[in-house]
Amino acid sequence: MKRPNSRLLLTGGLAGVTATLLVLGANAQPSFSAVLYAASALPILIAGLGWGIMAAIVAVVTAFVLGAVAVSPSFALIMTLVTLAPAGWLSHLANLGRPASELGGPDNLVAWYPLSDILLQLCALVTVAVIAVGVMIGYGPDLTDRMVEALITALKQQEPTFVPDPAATVQTKSLVVLLLPAMQAALWVVMLFAAYYLATRIVTASGRNHRPREDMPSALRMNRNAIFAFLAGLVACFLGGIPALIGATVLGAFGAGFLVAGFASLHFRTRGKEWRMPALILCYLAATMVLPALFILVLGLSDTRKAIALTPHKDANASDNPNTKL
Repeated sequence: MKRPNSRLLLTGGLAGVTATLLVLGANAQPSFSAVLYAASALPILIAGLGWGIMAAIVAVVTAFVLGAVAVSPSFALIMTLVTLAPAGWLSHLANLGRPASELGGPDNLVAWYPLSDILLQLCALVTVAVIAVGVMIGYGPDLTDRMVEALITALKQQEPTFVPDPAATVQTKSLVVLLLPAMQAALWVVMLFAAYYLATRIVTASGRNHRPREDMPSALRMNRNAIFAFLAGLVACFLGGIPALIGATVLGAFGAGFLVAGFASLHFRTRGKEWRMPALILCYLAATMVLPALFILVLGLSDTRKAIALTPHKDANASDNPNTKL
């Protein structure tokens, strides 16, 4: 690895400062918190994709220190686990490449780390991060039961005649405790991958990209091994207790990965069709409901593969990129 120069350190530091400001802005504006939290991954991704892993590390460390000073060490740790560290790792994976001849390909081509494996590792990272945050905040039935009871109390205040059914209340509590980690993990996988996609577009437009831009509709699929993690999470949901909470998190994260792959498959299957645009818009709008989203998820489950991008070798890129060794 090359010794980092002052420009690289400055770039990483500025990316870390920007990421911290976005997270602090998310805390100040709850209505836009999810968008701003996801946007905080962009500076880390751009620094890593354009300037290498050392810039990403500097950015993550800078953001952690600033978050610890501005708010608290626990806040900085959650910020790093959930957003910044996964973003830095994704940028590192994206820049990994090796001579295609090592895989049986032509000598003049470079084989890049597969998108399917990048998405797989994103799902795994988000799963670990959500579980870790859950442990830190003491997530469990006690917490969600109080949330449901607070909601019922608010409904009673708005509608005095409202009388909750005890059986329905118990069922709601048992559902919410599993639904929240699954939704949190799924949302975070989708938003972080969206940030990765946007960062690749920005870095490519600036000419700083090491990895050539790929055709996402044809290349983006989930790794076949992700099916086993998805099924294991589904089974664990029925075990109850802590295994069920972990299973719900795994199910949400990997389910979101298959959902993203399903949308990519939809884009690929509708390519060249006259009705493509209205059909895609309808699918995106319908995916806000459970059944249409489930159909797209099944589409992602049915088309799993590993596509390795091969591009002509560029000596300049290989010399500038400290990550290019798979």
